Amino acid sequence: MRRILVAGASGQLGQELARLHWPQDVDLVAPPESEFDVTDPVSVARVVGDTEPDVLINAAAYTAVDRAEDEADLARKVNVDAVGHLVRDADAASAVLIHVSTDYVFDGEAEGWYVEDDRPNPTGVYGATKLAGEQLALDADCGLVLRTSWVYGALGDNFVRTMRRLALERPRIGVVDDQRGCPTAALELARAIRAILEADSRPSGLFHAAAPDDATWWELAVAAIEQLTPPPEVVIDKLTTAGYPTRARRPMNSRLSSEKLHASFGVRLAPWREALAEVSRELNAPTTAESQA
Repeated sequence: MRRILVAGASGQLGQELARLHWPQDVDLVAPPESEFDVTDPVSVARVVGDTEPDVLINAAAYTAVDRAEDEADLARKVNVDAVGHLVRDADAASAVLIHVSTDYVFDGEAEGWYVEDDRPNPTGVYGATKLAGEQLALDADCGLVLRTSWVYGALGDNFVRTMRRLALERPRIGVVDDQRGCPTAALELARAIRAILEADSRPSGLFHAAAPDDATWWELAVAAIEQLTPPPEVVIDKLTTAGYPTRARRPMNSRLSSEKLHASFGVRLAPWREALAEVSRELNAPTTAESQA
C-alpha cells in the first residue's frame, strides 16, 4: 500500500486530489487544516510521523496576491516557513515532496512562453514567497516542484466561478484583456500529479504543469459565461491592466510551457477549453457546490 498525504485539503487542488480515483494500492490521507496546520512545526511533525507517507503533496498556500503586499509576514509563514517544516519531515520519512508553485515567480515581461530554465523575477510579495518556497522544496531529498497558472475549478473560490456569479447578478461586467496565461483546471492538475506518480515512483526536479494553450482573462470569462445554462444576457467589456490598477502587479505574460513535463513523464494537461467544458458541466448540474452556495 502506497500512502499519500495531502497538505491543504480544503483548497481547490486539495479537494480534487481527495475526490480523484486512485489505484487500489494507494491510500490518500487529506486531514483538515485544523488537524494538519502546515505553519505549525509540531502539527506537521505529528501528522507526518503518524501517517508515514510515501508521498507528501503540499497543496497549501497563501494566494491572496494583493493582500500579501500588506501581510508579508503571513504570506512568508505559509509559503516559505511551512515548506521548510514539510521538507524536514518529508526527508525524515524518506517521502517524496510534491510542492505546487506559480507563474507569479516570473515578471511577465518575456515575449514567448516561459520554460523552467528562465530566470525568475517576482514583482510582488506573493511571487517572492512562492519562489523562496520552491527553492526549499527543491532542496528536499526528493522534491518535485510543479509551477502552474490561473487555477480554477468546480470547487472553492476562483475566477471562473466568480465570473459565472457576476454574469447572473449584473447586466455588464469588465474583465482585463491584456494579460495572457494558461487557465488550468484544478482537476487537470490533480490528474497530472497522479499520472506523474504512476510514471515515476520518486519524481524530482522543477516542472511546469499548466494547460498547453493560452488565453486572456477576458477570453476565459467569455467562455465560462457562455457555458452557463442558459447563457445570461450580459455585456463583457474589455479592460486594460493600466485601467484596472491592483495593489500587486500582475504578470502580463504568464504562459508556461509544459513540454518538459511531457518529455519527462508523458504527461500533458488538457487544453483549457476542453477542461473548462468539463468543469462547467459539473457546475451546471443541480447538485454542485456552486448551486448550493
